[in-house]
Amino acid sequence: MKSMEEVVGDLLASQHKTIACAESCTGGLLTSRLTDIPGSSAYVMGSVVCYTNKVKEQLAGVQPETIAAYTEVSAETAGEMAQGIRQRIGTDIGVGITGLAGPGGGSNGQPVGLVYIAVAGARGTTIREHHFRGDRKEIKQKSAETALQMIHDYLSGGTF
Repeated sequence: MKSMEEVVGDLLASQHKTIACAESCTGGLLTSRLTDIPGSSAYVMGSVVCYTNKVKEQLAGVQPETIAAYTEVSAETAGEMAQGIRQRIGTDIGVGITGLAGPGGGSNGQPVGLVYIAVAGARGTTIREHHFRGDRKEIKQKSAETALQMIHDYLSGGTF
C-alpha cells in the first residue's frame, strides 16, 4: 500500500503540477515527506520554514496587517502563506501551515493543537481549522498528514 506522500507525488507528477510549502509549526515535515519520494524534484520546487512572523512576512508574503489583526495562528495567515509561497516560487500549488504544536504557547483562544492548513491553486484557496491532540511530535505528524490529504483532495478535483 502506498503512503500518502507517494500517492500525492504520483498525482503531482501525472498532472505535471508543481508545489511549494510555507511551514511554521510543522518545521518542514510536510516538505520532508514530499521529498522522501524518489523523483520529487520534478514537482517540489521549494519550501520555507516560516517560524517567525518576520519570515512569514518576508519570504511567504504574509501582510503585517494580517498578523496584527488576526495573529500568526489564523486562517487568514495560513491562506496568505499558501498564496504567497505559490506566487513567490511560481508553482501550481502552495501550502501554508501555521499552528501551536506545544507543549507551551497555548491560550484559551488558541489552545495547543490548533492548526490552520491552507492549499492554494488556480481554483482558489481552501483553509481548514484543525484541533489535534497529542504531544508536539504527534501534532506535527497529524498536521503534515492532514496537509497531504488536502493536497490529494485538491489534485483529485475536490471542491475549492
